Amino acid sequence: MSSHGIRDRVAIVGMGCTPFGEHWTRSADDLLVDAVGEAVTSAGITLDDIDAFWLGTQASGVSGLTLSRPLHLPYKPVTRLENMCATGSEALRNACYAVASGAYDVVMAVGVEKLKDSGMSGLSGTTMPGAGDDSRGEITAPANFSLLAPAYAAKYGLAEEELKDVITRIAWKNHMNGARNPRAQFRKEVPLERIRSAPIIAGMLGVFDCSGVSDGSAAAIVVRAEDAYKYTDKPIFVKALSFVAGPADGLLDPEYDFTTFPEVVVSAQEAYRQAGITDPRAELALAEVHDCFTPTELVLMEDLGFSERGQAWKDVTSGAFDLDGSLPVNPDGGLKAFGHPIGASGLRMMFEAWLQLRGEAPPDRTVGSVAEGRSLALTHNLGGGPGECVSFVSVVGSELTD
Repeated sequence: MSSHGIRDRVAIVGMGCTPFGEHWTRSADDLLVDAVGEAVTSAGITLDDIDAFWLGTQASGVSGLTLSRPLHLPYKPVTRLENMCATGSEALRNACYAVASGAYDVVMAVGVEKLKDSGMSGLSGTTMPGAGDDSRGEITAPANFSLLAPAYAAKYGLAEEELKDVITRIAWKNHMNGARNPRAQFRKEVPLERIRSAPIIAGMLGVFDCSGVSDGSAAAIVVRAEDAYKYTDKPIFVKALSFVAGPADGLLDPEYDFTTFPEVVVSAQEAYRQAGITDPRAELALAEVHDCFTPTELVLMEDLGFSERGQAWKDVTSGAFDLDGSLPVNPDGGLKAFGHPIGASGLRMMFEAWLQLRGEAPPDRTVGSVAEGRSLALTHNLGGGPGECVSFVSVVGSELTD
């Protein structure tokens, strides 16, 4: 057993999230202040009530001073951390375990990133480690993830043009959802043919198959479950937190075929064990997943157990993961439409679970499965690439387990 878990021992009682996008006139400090301010207001507390903070950012500041300075915090513990694109999720995981341990009563997890001022596109500030002998060639993130598409087509007998239609529909779905989200970076529906015929970035990936490069911040306030109703009448209880780092040997393993993220499989199975989930497709109300590129979302549907192996493309085509489908995936637009400021993305996913499970999502973006009685949501975040990544899976719910 890799973790005993902390099922129903902590709860999220307040959240905040800025709009994601190109905030040329807003600094990382400004974004932090906005997200933190919204979170404390939603919980009905002040900054003085928070015992400790966990700040996730990849390249928008070093040390806890990145948060304490703009918030003028009076000598509170602030831990700054980073775990590639799963940085925001890692901040939340650490904050939850700090409360569950009894060390603190009220804590905050916050993530932030300013990417649009960096002078480059995509990730900033770090590079993936190599094998130590210069054997690892340079490859862009779109090129790396584009390898998933032809591998999936070859393994499951799809023509590449047929698979192109599948990933095009994933982008179409997420833009459809993002168009209904006032905080999303891209808030327009995009026709299927425009997506399909967009300029190619790498392999069969076009412009609309790649997530946005964004600025943004999100924050969550965590307390013990028994204290949750002191702050809100609609807390969200943490059912599972699973984080794994893989051995990063996929690119050296002749058996690795680019149709799965083994780290995701392991972290999902562990999260389901902690939460007591046996049929995620039937039990979850919604899922927020790391759709950095459209083939990633396709593969994740199988790694997370939402589809049988080789069947996710059929489920995508049938609309199973649409807003009105049997399991809505990325109802807020996902990384694709909401945007992807590295340190904030994991907490942004949790913000959508917070809205949906509390019945506070806009009516034209509300998932029907909550009204039908489902009360669980999943968030998934990964960092790295095919064959070498870290993976986070959480399960949260609006009800305490009997």
